[in-house]
This record gives sequence, C-alpha cells and structure tokens, in this order.
Amino acid sequence: QVQLVESGGGLVQAGGSLRLSCAASGRTFSMYAMGWFRQAPGKEREFVAAISWSGGGTYYADSVKGRFTISRDNAKNTVYLQMNSLKPEDTAVYYCAATSRGFWLRPRERGEYDYWGQGTQVTVSS
Repeated sequence: QVQLVESGGGLVQAGGSLRLSCAASGRTFSMYAMGWFRQAPGKEREFVAAISWSGGGTYYADSVKGRFTISRDNAKNTVYLQMNSLKPEDTAVYYCAATSRGFWLRPRERGEYDYWGQGTQVTVSS
C-alpha cells in the first residue's frame, strides 16, 4: 500500500515556474515507478511524465517535453515535477501516481497506475 500527497501547486504567470512534490508513505516506495498526470476542467486526465524506480529513466508527454522535469529522491520518499516556461494551457489539477508495472512498458494510461494522490491545483495566468 502506498499513500501519496501532492503539494506545491498555486497561481503563476505565464512563463513562470513551479515545483510540485509528491510525498509517499510506505517503505516500498522505491519499488514503484512514478508518474504525474493532470486534468483540466471538462477534459480527461492525461499523462504528463513518468520516472523509473531508480530515477534512471524518464519519459514525457510531447506537450511538456523540454519544459518539465520529473525526478525522485527515494531516501525522502518523494517525487518532484519541475515545471518551467508555464503556459495557460498547463492549468489543471496535477496528480501523482504509482505503478507496479514494468517501467520498460512505459505506462501512460490512467488504468495502469495503482495508487493516486488527491491532486494539487496549478493555475497559469496569461
């Protein structure tokens, strides 16, 4: 069992930066690949980024590639999402999630993740 709590959301102007954190409980955190998703009003939840259990592998949605960076610190049971050059279309509730599926499968569907946080709101003003 893994419990996830996101933080770091807020209001930022276009072009600005935010860093989201996701704190995990449980001693098995390092066994899970982790992902970030987001959901804008009236839209489906979409994949943003994922990172392997060791932190050595990452992949991103095309919409955020080059602007967002996912990382993790297994000693702190925390995964991060550094968001730079934010755009109004990045406005959404951001969720972190944990998956037991093999990272080489590149899980990016909502149903492939086993545990979810409650989300943190990110609003980017123009």
